Amino acid sequence: MTTINSTNARKNFFKIIEEAINTHKPITVTGKSGNVIIISEEDYNSIQETMYLCSIPGMREKIIKGINTPLEECVEDE
Repeated sequence: MTTINSTNARKNFFKIIEEAINTHKPITVTGKSGNVIIISEEDYNSIQETMYLCSIPGMREKIIKGINTPLEECVEDE
């Protein structure tokens, strides 16, 4: 993860945006009153979707079961 202070972040704002989009790595911007994390919209949406799916009772277990199911045991949709 990249860490940058707020002064340098302000100077390189567009570069930081591109880095977050292209690398899919969070960028920490440090400030006097606290820090913030910059992530791409795509990564933010992925986090939101994961949190939503994990909030459904039993969904996490079903996903893990599906991941561990061998491909030859899966039924193909027609």
